[in-house]
Amino acid sequence: MKGAHLPIGSGRGVLLRYLSRELITRVTATSLILVALMEILALLEQLTPILDRHLGVGGILYFLALRSPLLLGSVFPLAVLIGALVMLVQMTTANEIAILRAAGLSTPALVRLLLPGILGLALVGVAIDDQVTPRAELALARWWNATDPHPETGHAFWFRSGTTLIDVGYIARGGRDAGKLDLYRRDPGGRLNRVVHLADAHFVDGTWSGGDGRQLTISQAAVAPGAFTATLADAGWPSGLRPADLVRLSMDTPPLTASTMITILRDRAPASLPPSYFRTALLQRALLPVTFIVMLLLAMPVVYIPPRTGARSSLPVWCLGGGLLFIVFQGLMRALGNAGTLPALAATLPGLAIFAFGIAALMLRIEEKS
Repeated sequence: MKGAHLPIGSGRGVLLRYLSRELITRVTATSLILVALMEILALLEQLTPILDRHLGVGGILYFLALRSPLLLGSVFPLAVLIGALVMLVQMTTANEIAILRAAGLSTPALVRLLLPGILGLALVGVAIDDQVTPRAELALARWWNATDPHPETGHAFWFRSGTTLIDVGYIARGGRDAGKLDLYRRDPGGRLNRVVHLADAHFVDGTWSGGDGRQLTISQAAVAPGAFTATLADAGWPSGLRPADLVRLSMDTPPLTASTMITILRDRAPASLPPSYFRTALLQRALLPVTFIVMLLLAMPVVYIPPRTGARSSLPVWCLGGGLLFIVFQGLMRALGNAGTLPALAATLPGLAIFAFGIAALMLRIEEKS
């Protein structure tokens, strides 16, 4: 009887490598398929503007290359679920799961063997989200702005630098020019004390310069209009602002590195989004490995499919539906966290806990009935 447990014990390293390879291969293939489909949809949306700008085939390929990291990061959790489902269903229908059970491998032990592969994929996902995607999206936004033949028709945006609120009408040349600027300076108590309007500003030789403008100086006694002839820094324009930073601020929801978000939360960099957005994004990125583990758990019930049932079982569909519900629930909670309606912890942890404990309870119930 001891020999029945020997293959699993002595060959655990071989089994670990086999399971990790199979899981990573299927998740990678699923990710590439999903990214390809989303690239096609994104290209259909942007193909006309690219051709209107006479960017040609090179522009199309450049757009696809820079957009792919963002798409890969967005589909990675779903790819983990689908890849794990495909692998486990194939192992179950091929009697591999039954053989492993006969050799003494329990479902929790199988989960532990799959964890290294899941954590490896999670580390790749964190690296893509934190390092690759922010750089690629910023390069894409700068290229898109620099190739815009009519940047003055671009959308206006706001951002905050210290106690100053800045309204930018448009940017051009990849963030090196800005037009229709309104700067609202406030005192430490939040009271407005000066409004400056500038027609444009330009980044030349590492510094920002602007032409003459108008200003309103507000005091308790009166409002005094006049010409503005001082420097941009005197108006409240951030002195360390780079063209790339201005392009980032113009984006609706820019992907940011963790270090940039921490700098913004410390009020050392301008921002166009509230602090709650950055707190929620930081916590969600830190919990990405836990998200991948929950996706793996959501796929695990398929190991209980009777081998003779095979593809006729509806359990994989239910598991996939549970994963989609988890993604939707987490997205809703994150939106509440971004808006500041919920604290960052309340916007990220409950979904992970509810689905993890729920699927664990389901598997325990199936084990009891088996």
